[in-house]
Amino acid sequence: METKTGFVEHIIYRNEENGYTVWNMVCEEDEITCVGIFHVISEGETIEVSGSYTSHPSYGEQFKVEHYQIKAPEDLMSIERYLGSGAIKGIGVALASRIVRRFKEETFRIIEEEPERLVEIKGISERKASEIAEQVAEKKEQREAMMFLQQYGISLTLAVKIYRVYGAKIYRMIQENPYRMADDIPGVGFKIADEIAAKAGIRADSNFRIRSGILYVLQQAAADGHTCLPKETLTQKAEELLGVAGALVEEHYMDLTIDKKLVMKESEGRLFIYAAAYYYMEANGALMLRELDLFYETSEDESLQKIARIEKETGVTLDPLQKEAIKEAARRGLLVITGGPGTGKTTTINTMIQYFELEGMDFLLAAPTGRAAKRMSETTGYEARTIHRLLEVNGDVEGAAGFERNEQNPLEADVIIVDEMSMVDITLMSALLKAVTPGTRLILVGDVNQLPSVGPGNVLKDIIDSGVFSVVRLTKIFRQATQSDIVVNAHKINRGETVTLDNKSMDFFFLKRYDADVIIRVMIQLIQQKLPKFVEAKPYEIQVLTPMRKGLLGVERLNGILQHYLNPPAHDKMEKEHGQGLFREGDKVMQIRNNYQLEWEIRSRYGLAIDKGSGVFNGDVGVVRSIQNASETMTVEFDEGRMVEYEFKQLDELELAYAITIHKSQGSEYPAVVIPLLNGPRLLMNRNLLYTAVTRARRCVTLVGDERTFAGMIGNQSERRRYSGLKQRLLEVST
Repeated sequence: METKTGFVEHIIYRNEENGYTVWNMVCEEDEITCVGIFHVISEGETIEVSGSYTSHPSYGEQFKVEHYQIKAPEDLMSIERYLGSGAIKGIGVALASRIVRRFKEETFRIIEEEPERLVEIKGISERKASEIAEQVAEKKEQREAMMFLQQYGISLTLAVKIYRVYGAKIYRMIQENPYRMADDIPGVGFKIADEIAAKAGIRADSNFRIRSGILYVLQQAAADGHTCLPKETLTQKAEELLGVAGALVEEHYMDLTIDKKLVMKESEGRLFIYAAAYYYMEANGALMLRELDLFYETSEDESLQKIARIEKETGVTLDPLQKEAIKEAARRGLLVITGGPGTGKTTTINTMIQYFELEGMDFLLAAPTGRAAKRMSETTGYEARTIHRLLEVNGDVEGAAGFERNEQNPLEADVIIVDEMSMVDITLMSALLKAVTPGTRLILVGDVNQLPSVGPGNVLKDIIDSGVFSVVRLTKIFRQATQSDIVVNAHKINRGETVTLDNKSMDFFFLKRYDADVIIRVMIQLIQQKLPKFVEAKPYEIQVLTPMRKGLLGVERLNGILQHYLNPPAHDKMEKEHGQGLFREGDKVMQIRNNYQLEWEIRSRYGLAIDKGSGVFNGDVGVVRSIQNASETMTVEFDEGRMVEYEFKQLDELELAYAITIHKSQGSEYPAVVIPLLNGPRLLMNRNLLYTAVTRARRCVTLVGDERTFAGMIGNQSERRRYSGLKQRLLEVST
């Protein structure tokens, strides 16, 4: 690593958001181009940098800076150059020269300690003198704050965020309660705050630490799908995290409840503890659902006549349960329709739409993901939108969703039909319900036997299990569906019945292999050679679904191997190393967390933006179209041609998607899926998981692995318990 000292002559490029800067430095021996993250830098400043030379394919030799330090200008030329650079507003080259000629080496001391003396210079009023002093003091204060925060191992990017929130109060905050940052600053969680606190000498049994740790455990529980935890489970997990006695943890539950951070509720003889936000989402959600459940006076004869008319016009014959669903939709404000593959959910939705059209009603169609909404559009012939787009998501709230549609600006429709409801978590359901007014019919459609939502809550299951609302369960498998072994075997799996694995099927195959590397070789051959022609799809469209992230057949290992074979390196493909792997132009990638601020645009064939918006969501899959090392950005194209530009610092939000977990596949449908099966934890390798994986395929399912694992999953009904309270809240508001 080399160290150089010089001055900032010219800033060529600067990203104000992340501080990435390209600039020319003039030092004694020569002029060099420096690149790196600089949050406090201005033209004219004297600076010491440490780093190494790199060669850029387009821009030649650059000095990549790892560390830097702003130096106070020492000689008169440096002082004059800095003041005249534009770093201090209101001072130009001529004025800088006059100031330095008058005060010489004392210039900065005069500005900081005796700014009133600046009026001695022609062209500087008292007001201007005061403004100059304020700017110099602010820059000095910010530099000192950056240096102070870096003592605690805080990166420059994070240091600037912290300084923006707390300003000069950072010193007191770090020394007294650094855990405040976990609440106040997106990107600072308990772990980072805890590391800073340890360096600052905060005691392990500090009240601030224990309270922050309790909230962190509940936050982690939400990431696992829980909206609450039993008291004893919360205590145990907090005890393990903090390394303090459980009794010390429990002392804080009441204080946090008084502070409205927690809610404690008893249910079935156990005490459950909620992060307050999730409790009120469920409690308010229960009230709003009950308010929507109005009863409308309808004539059964008229309903049957309209259904018969639709059957005659479309040539579709409905079974009694489908007719019941349509009659219930006409007379109830809230209706749930559930059923497995091939049971006619789509036909039921289409007939409902026609029924409501005959009634002259306006309707809206929605689904949780872009893929699910696209499929709903294709099967109904009407526009369906993601719930986020229906609610008009905006990116105004950092780290959270803001929606234009809410209580003050509700959705305007007589009927709203939401498909793939098993994927909807309590956060999204709460936002949707706020935008639906009583008098609007809400119809929720989904397969309750699929995996629950990735986000917290158990919305569809809790609504059904409460017994409060009208639920129609479609159970008949229609004749055309019985011709598909995907559908037939999915229902057998769901009922716990044996599936025949003789490979005489046209769309359901099991290739018995017992070694992980052999399984991988077979999968590559299937994706590259056999399945594309068989299902008339590109290799990119064929999806590997695996139960686990880790292990020989986990997502992390499979993606590296599949990337090598399906998108090998080439001289014309740019790459970007990230973490333990890399991204390459042409890679299939997935967004792994909701980002409501990320902007996208749809471009014409000439590259002009024809539509714009914000929001990229957990589970969205796209293709890496370009990697730009100069600007440190990567462009990804998602469904519907949405182009999104990621800064390199945002690449943690993406991962390769040649293989994804079965959980992440919810709501999606693929021409073909390939499922590797060897072994895994019993709690994970269950019937529910296998059923979800098989039902993701449209034309072909191929399982590769051990048939004993397959049989074991069918026989294993044990699902990981998901703690939620919506069912309980619904029962409370219905009594």
